[in-house]
Amino acid sequence: MPVFPEEPEIHESIPGPGVPFPRESDAVAPRTPAAAVAAEASPTRPVPAPAPVPRPAPPRPAPSRGDRPGPRTARIPKPGPAARRAAAPSAPEIQLVSATAQTALERADETVDLLLESGRAPGDVLVLTTGDAHPWQQHETSFGEEHYWAQLEEGGDVFYADALTARPTGREIVVLAVNGATESAAKALAGALDRARSLLVVCGDTEQLSALLDGVRQPAPAHA
Repeated sequence: MPVFPEEPEIHESIPGPGVPFPRESDAVAPRTPAAAVAAEASPTRPVPAPAPVPRPAPPRPAPSRGDRPGPRTARIPKPGPAARRAAAPSAPEIQLVSATAQTALERADETVDLLLESGRAPGDVLVLTTGDAHPWQQHETSFGEEHYWAQLEEGGDVFYADALTARPTGREIVVLAVNGATESAAKALAGALDRARSLLVVCGDTEQLSALLDGVRQPAPAHA
């Protein structure tokens, strides 16, 4: 039977006299990034400061509207004479109400009632007569002319006047009652047209009135 040589025993070396035993704290610690930074941050070797991060540059101001490329809006010219004429207020509408000289005043009162019921303000309406004055006018003039015309200036109620009066009596709506003096109807009609701003209602003989209006303005269809 073969005899194997004995393996030599390896004994832990014992330090000699004066040499301290090794401690666990003397073992070399693994080198971590934090440890590397701490090691570099020694008094003899300062750690360099990190490089500053460049800030983004401020945005460039946008060019003015006149410097931008592309088509530009054309300047709008001022309105010429034709545009000014188009912007001028249109002529008042004309309506004819069939009536005789005896019923013209009654038809005028009915027209005023319809206007007020439709929402028109009383101060917007003026009633003119070619013959006898309206009863309201006769009543108010009994207190004096100054009192009578003051109500026209106040403009708070329907006003009744003579169609051939020289005093200015223009209002938004004019109702003309041809209740007499047919020979002066043309002059009364022309005066009523000048005083009406948006609407003229004429109560009388529609055939006669249509003939008078042919040379002035085209009336609206007659109302029976």
